[in-house]
Amino acid sequence: MNEFELKYGCNPNQKPARIYMKDGSELPIKVLNGRPGYINFLDAFNSWQLVKELKEILGLPAVTSFKHVSPTSAAVGLPLDEKLKKACFVTDVKGLDESPLACAYARARGTDRMSSFGDWVALSDVCDVTTAKMIKREVSDGIIAPGYEPEALEILKQKKNGGYNIVEVDPDYVPAAQETKEVFGITFEQGHNFFRIDEELLKNIVTENKDLPETAKRDLIIALITLKYTQSNSVCYAVDGQAIGVGAGQQSRIHCTRLAGTKADTWFLRQSDKVLNLPFKKKLGRPERDNVIDNYINQNEEDVCADGNWQNYFETQPEPFTKEEQAAYLATKTGVALGSDAFFPFSDNIERAYRSGVMYIAEPGGSVRDDAVIECCDKYGITMAFTGMRLFHH
Repeated sequence: MNEFELKYGCNPNQKPARIYMKDGSELPIKVLNGRPGYINFLDAFNSWQLVKELKEILGLPAVTSFKHVSPTSAAVGLPLDEKLKKACFVTDVKGLDESPLACAYARARGTDRMSSFGDWVALSDVCDVTTAKMIKREVSDGIIAPGYEPEALEILKQKKNGGYNIVEVDPDYVPAAQETKEVFGITFEQGHNFFRIDEELLKNIVTENKDLPETAKRDLIIALITLKYTQSNSVCYAVDGQAIGVGAGQQSRIHCTRLAGTKADTWFLRQSDKVLNLPFKKKLGRPERDNVIDNYINQNEEDVCADGNWQNYFETQPEPFTKEEQAAYLATKTGVALGSDAFFPFSDNIERAYRSGVMYIAEPGGSVRDDAVIECCDKYGITMAFTGMRLFHH
């Protein structure tokens, strides 16, 4: 198969649509179930590259959850403690601790559950039964992986009334050195971004603090590889083997840093006893719990603790999670890594990052205000490496 006809392009009015190999060769994928669309394939091919690179560099199974051509999170297969399991809604998953791939999925899908609603999943390894069972119960559009255990494939085929999109990718496929795309009928051409992100990229430490433990190197690599496939401008917070806050597609870098930092804070707060012990009604579904938790933490559209509201969600009326309580809890969190796809032009980004526990930073450097950014890092004892490499993705 060297081409695959799509129902339509980005929108229903954009027809005809297809994916195909210009050189006439076979597509490096097989559609095992469903009928993926244009945006599905954009997510599939970007997400596959991300997890493939994470696995190659870190040697651990990797998973990412994608929405609209950017990752909501990415993670490697490290065990979850009991609080994280509860925050990710996976305390009931049998065999989770025995499957590093399932652990990676639990982390990636559990980080930003609201953004992951209706996501595309990419797995670095053959999908096992435990991972398939977890995916089956989440709202998701599709999956790409290098293979599927027979039972896992049958489990996934049951999703969406049999219409779940399942794609198998050739793990040995290497894209052409030059890539093209058309905008407004005009063809753009550039070299494919084969740039390798590994520990070598973190050697140019420019701050007074030179301490960069192995766990921080791992998390910075996760952040940077995640950014390589995130719509720019972009900033990524990572800790404990997973991206915990991704700020994508913002015109101002400080807005990326704030957005990603708020997501990182929410991820931390989801693991607080006050959130973990919310007395939800048993009939409340997983997506509804996600929305309620987000409103409870961030006090957005609805006061879920108010009279007349709480009765819809809880068995008993919960106490509000005050800003003072949240600040005290977040003050205990540290050791977070942060990557940026381009230089920080102002030190306000460092100030905001530090509020979310950031102690390790990797960014290209090259701003006329690098000295001010370094000085701000030194004020807080943050270790920062200049990578010298921009990671824009559009």
